[in-house]
Amino acid sequence: MPFQFSRFDWFCFWYPPGWLILFNRHWQHYHPDPEGWNWLEFGLFLIPGGFYLALLLRWMRLGFRAPKPTFTEPDPIYQNAFREEILFPIVTRYFRAELHDAENLPTEPPAIVTLNHAGMCFPWDFVCLGVLLGRKTGWFVQLLAHPIFFDHPWLVWWLPPGWAQALGGVRAEKDSFEAAIAEKKVLLYAPESWRGLVKGWRHRYQLAKYDPSFLRLSSQYQVQIVSTVCIGNESLHPWALNSQVLAKWFKMPMLPVSPLVLAFVLFPSMGVWAVRTQLKYYVRSRQLPETELSRAESVQQAEQMRSQLQEEINQLVTRS
Repeated sequence: MPFQFSRFDWFCFWYPPGWLILFNRHWQHYHPDPEGWNWLEFGLFLIPGGFYLALLLRWMRLGFRAPKPTFTEPDPIYQNAFREEILFPIVTRYFRAELHDAENLPTEPPAIVTLNHAGMCFPWDFVCLGVLLGRKTGWFVQLLAHPIFFDHPWLVWWLPPGWAQALGGVRAEKDSFEAAIAEKKVLLYAPESWRGLVKGWRHRYQLAKYDPSFLRLSSQYQVQIVSTVCIGNESLHPWALNSQVLAKWFKMPMLPVSPLVLAFVLFPSMGVWAVRTQLKYYVRSRQLPETELSRAESVQQAEQMRSQLQEEINQLVTRS
């Protein structure tokens, strides 16, 4: 039976601390989750500081331990349900995302779809593009994501175990990336890699150096590259800077500091939320794979691609 939005769900939709409730409620609608959050704990999410009490109650309920991590295979059926029932309303009503120049998309997979990364928050720029591509083409689009979204000890409390894998997430590690390419999948990829994630508000329109590994894999497995640009993702977490000192202290790969941090401290469930903005995606070009590329050639070609897209971003920002 499909998940139906109740009045409470619509309240959670427009109340930032409620997004985590939506994600977990949807999962529990389709999967047994005896160790997941319950209704009392959900209610505590909605009041300042209540998440900490909810965390304590759940920890006690589980016998003073963390939820057990599990490995889940990608689930296209659940991905489609989550996309249509939860993500599509967020993409269209909240982020008002638009896909332009879709005629530049390939007619069939496989493909590596690259995107400039705003960073400093939950990767909504990539999630929204995946939703738009999935609805436009019917592809099972998978996001190449940093390992933090799979196994960081904080995330086993926020989200259901195996949630990222079920939704088709691919770990941003060499072996996982290469295996996904070899299976001829459609992957969303950030060529800026970790540098794009931490560049912060001050460099929001500046593309960081590209990691050329995707070009070598495109050549090796003969997979075309589709370059896309997003305008608007820089406002998902405005005015944020990465604090390396605090990140090291909290054992995090990054820790954004901005005026929103105070709200996050009071409502940790807002970790999956982002500021409302309009996301506009432009499919700029499609590049067929080279026959062979040396490392030096891939580095040079990556820089050429970065420079070309930087010019296009500058033009799009000027027009907007």
